[in-house]
Amino acid sequence: MSKEKFMEILEGNRRLTIRTIEAFPEDKLFDYSPVEPLRPYAAMMKEILNVERAFMSGIARDDWEFKDSFSEVSTKAELLTACEKMSGETRDMWSAITEERLAEMMEDPFFGAGQQSHIERLQYALENEIHHRGQGYIYLRMLGIEPPAFYIR
Repeated sequence: MSKEKFMEILEGNRRLTIRTIEAFPEDKLFDYSPVEPLRPYAAMMKEILNVERAFMSGIARDDWEFKDSFSEVSTKAELLTACEKMSGETRDMWSAITEERLAEMMEDPFFGAGQQSHIERLQYALENEIHHRGQGYIYLRMLGIEPPAFYIR
């Protein structure tokens, strides 16, 4: 798959994730989880953004640091803004990443996943987003809200 096609997939998934956030009522986005130890959808979204920032910054700039950059986000509007901002940062960093860089192998710096290529790291980040968006869909249905059509990206 080309670098450009992979970015199209990432961006399409993010648009769907944003529509999922938009479907949540403000009071449920940060506080609702159906059972322990599940987290509210906003907490999962912050994780998604933190993983994306850490991997993209590492791959593009060789700056491998995992931190909670979104801990202060506490409203739906702030979360949507954070998603848009992170998507913009990813697009900016993406232009500095070559196909060769995506193929490079190294030990996973954060999660103990062993040797991976950088494209495998980004596939993990995408799968993590899809997984948590699926949880968000279940939360929405439990709240009596129809989630967005998953096939519209």
